[in-house]
Amino acid sequence: MQTLDITKEHCPMTLVRTKLQLAKMAPGDVLEVLLTEGEPLNNIPRSAQEQGFKVLKVEHVSGNIHKVVIEK
Repeated sequence: MQTLDITKEHCPMTLVRTKLQLAKMAPGDVLEVLLTEGEPLNNIPRSAQEQGFKVLKVEHVSGNIHKVVIEK
């Protein structure tokens, strides 16, 4: 499993960095994305599903940090 921390990024860079990371991965690989509440939390899981990826989990980590687990 690979991890991508975009907690310091702002939209649209959160979406761009996630897409770029997924593009480097092989089908079946899993990406754990650490992100903040608001636009990233709303947009990343939705966008991943729209692109045909499987969102395995969305969970609260601490404070305003969340984890989204995506299978390519």
